Amino acid sequence: MGFTVLAQSASYTDPDNSIVFQGYTDPVHSVTYGVVFPPLASNSTEFIGEIVAPIANAWVGLTLGGAMIDSLLLVAWPNGNSIVSSPRYASDYVQPVWYSGPTLTTLPSSKVNATHWKWVFRCQNCTVWNGGSIDLSGAPTWAWAVSTVPVVTPSDANSTFVEHTDFGFWGEIVANAHASASDYSTWASGGTVTPTSTTSVASSTTSSSATSTATGTPYDYVIVGAGPGGIITADRLSQAGKKVLLLERGGPSTGETGGTDNAGWCNGTEVTKFDVPGLFESMFTDPNSWYWCKDITVFAGCLLGGGTSINGALYWLPTDSDFSTANGWPSAWVNHQPYTAMLSARLPSTDHPSTDGQRYLEQSATVVAQLLAPQGYRNITINSDTNSKDSVYGNSAFDFIDGKRGGPVATYFQTAKARSNFVYKDYVMVSNVVRNGSTITGVQTNDTSLGPNGIVPLTKNGRVILSAGSYGSPRILFQSGIGPADMIAVVAGNAAAAARLPTPANYINLPVGENVSDNPSINLVFTHPTIDAYDNWADVWTDPRVADANQYLKDQSGVFAGASPKLNFWRSYTGTDNKQRHIQGTVRPGAASVNTTYPYNASEIFTITTYLSQGITSRGRIGINAALTGLPLVNPWFTDPVDKSTLITAINDLLTTVGDVPGLTLITPDNKTTIADYVNNYDPGTLDSNHWVGSNSIGADSTVGVVDVNTKVFGTDNLFIVDASIIPALPMGNPHGALMSMAEQAAAKILALAGGP
Repeated sequence: MGFTVLAQSASYTDPDNSIVFQGYTDPVHSVTYGVVFPPLASNSTEFIGEIVAPIANAWVGLTLGGAMIDSLLLVAWPNGNSIVSSPRYASDYVQPVWYSGPTLTTLPSSKVNATHWKWVFRCQNCTVWNGGSIDLSGAPTWAWAVSTVPVVTPSDANSTFVEHTDFGFWGEIVANAHASASDYSTWASGGTVTPTSTTSVASSTTSSSATSTATGTPYDYVIVGAGPGGIITADRLSQAGKKVLLLERGGPSTGETGGTDNAGWCNGTEVTKFDVPGLFESMFTDPNSWYWCKDITVFAGCLLGGGTSINGALYWLPTDSDFSTANGWPSAWVNHQPYTAMLSARLPSTDHPSTDGQRYLEQSATVVAQLLAPQGYRNITINSDTNSKDSVYGNSAFDFIDGKRGGPVATYFQTAKARSNFVYKDYVMVSNVVRNGSTITGVQTNDTSLGPNGIVPLTKNGRVILSAGSYGSPRILFQSGIGPADMIAVVAGNAAAAARLPTPANYINLPVGENVSDNPSINLVFTHPTIDAYDNWADVWTDPRVADANQYLKDQSGVFAGASPKLNFWRSYTGTDNKQRHIQGTVRPGAASVNTTYPYNASEIFTITTYLSQGITSRGRIGINAALTGLPLVNPWFTDPVDKSTLITAINDLLTTVGDVPGLTLITPDNKTTIADYVNNYDPGTLDSNHWVGSNSIGADSTVGVVDVNTKVFGTDNLFIVDASIIPALPMGNPHGALMSMAEQAAAKILALAGGP
């Protein structure tokens, strides 16, 4: 397997001060880092640097040694209209302390305005530090860190601050960062020099033509996004002997992939936040949530594994109706069973993930079983009877393996990376495909090591597969001149992105971002005296119950071997429009929020989340704003009133037997609120289940779909999509099982399609 090569810096000129920097722009946070050194022959120990950051970045750090430990760290933040900065050093993963020796001088072109802050500085005695130095004639790895949380005392250069919310790396070509003695002297004193040329900084906004001739190392298949769709497709294509490059914009996740984000109680082990199933709830409360994409307004995973590395891992093998023509699939997709069998063979499900075979924290499942049984529900092993989804319940099933997160990262990715014809690179951001009319010739990245200007080329008859997710893949299409006119117009209004658009005559009008669906979800909170709410999962990251933590570390058994869901159920309804819809319920100890007039014991709360499932008729739309941030344009919940009335009926039915379960009390909503009022007044911001599908729907033609029966984008010769965005309608359960079965089938169809490499 090829190793990751970092994005490289490039020369650019700051128009405010005419300084020619060698720098890099992080494409996610849009922070630019630049430096320039005196002539190499001078053996100087100083440089001039700058950090230009959107105001959302409360503080920004630069590490000159490429790591936090034993490296000179420069940290800066805005304070009113001025910049505060300090040199720092850390000998362990603790708060960096002031480092004596360097002298930082803020230069006149520094500024703070309504949108950005800029720190331009002279750093003297900064090329050598305790334990390290800058290779002045090389291309060392440097690292950046950002935080959206302000420092404790902004006016104090020695202020403490919480851990960064994100970080990353790039290759700083210091060898190309040396100015003439006269220019450097002028800049260091705050003066300007008339530039001889202006070039652009290396980033996702590097200027290039969308019809550039791509050169560099070519691949048969370039797959953009290492989520479930991308990983499974990459594994199957490389298994077939194709030369495959898999690109991921984020970094490692689990321990076996190089991840290091572990809880304090896991120190000394290789298990990270993403390995331990019982840490799932902490994904949403961790102040250092670097793993969420920062340029998408809903939860999306920007790391190896994508959503499968940060979700609850509920794993439902697809029903036959999931891939039916009634659910929007072409008839050629109906026979999903061979591909689902392939998935199940690689990734079996379990409803007892603890390595000792026992189930833990099951009180809520026991109580809800008593609620459902009088209503005629049957208890089944859900993945052993996949087509039974009416008045059934069973223990929650997952794709955990040996008490740890499994999914495609632990299976398909491991077999792919063992092959010499497979290359994986992380921290690579793809902005658009490079195309000549209908033919894709490569992809535009922020990594100049992959080819001139960061363009990755294809072999003869090569193909590109987008697997960047329901928000990421549409954004790449928009920036490639593919999609509705209004979204391409947004791209055209962004100077950097506009430079990469093809000519308007080559735009491809497709319904990208439309037909979007997501499960509307309503939480019901109960109390029962037998429940252990597990402290509402609040302390699992920082202060877990000692016995449970020790049990997990010993042999991956116990409470932490499972995620919070404990039981699931389904029921079918016929709406007033005579269309069939399903509801799904998920039961877990604890609650995200409680709103009640009742006194209650917080240690006895549990939640039933009710979802409207397969058969939803409401649809929404997603797109981008002027900053190219992915976001919903039209929310997809309850645009058809029959969806809402069906869910209200289902919740009322569910509650009919509450009185049959001694000690069971519904506290949210309480008895002063009707279910209709509760649903009608439910905060739209919390209806989101984050099961987004349909934004690049498969369809019969370009009027109703974005991709054809082979997942090829209409109007193109060699561009494909394999991710949740092509799923035309929601499946019966949480979608990642159906998504992975779809990826198996898509890979087979792509390989079988004539004209490929």
